[in-house]
Amino acid sequence: MKKTNIFYWVFTGLFAFLMLGSAIPDIMSHPVAIQGMHVELGYPKFFVPFIGVAKLLGVIAILVPGFPRIKEWAYAGLFFDLIGATFSILAIGKPDWMFMSLPLALATASYVFYHKRRKLKEDRIYSQQAVVAF
Repeated sequence: MKKTNIFYWVFTGLFAFLMLGSAIPDIMSHPVAIQGMHVELGYPKFFVPFIGVAKLLGVIAILVPGFPRIKEWAYAGLFFDLIGATFSILAIGKPDWMFMSLPLALATASYVFYHKRRKLKEDRIYSQQAVVAF
């Protein structure tokens, strides 16, 4: 359980750090965010702060303990964001898409260890209940 918790928090912390680092410039409509999303990718300017707020809410959801259904939705939304960004970068022919493998790998590792951690907690609770019932 201890190794699983350590791996979970390392991967989740790094993933949250990367996503938060990309959310803040979007929320603030920083010129770099506008350049990348509006000028290069062609998304409307109003979409930039919207996606930033969505990423921020997703990061909060995966870091706050409890709320497993909200966490599932947050992971899904963050994955969709990363996959959409990767596809968008590929579509305009930029070679930067390779750098998207790091956040996608961290997201995958965080999600896998989130489920391993939940399973271990459920198994521990189930075994404690079985001992009490016996």
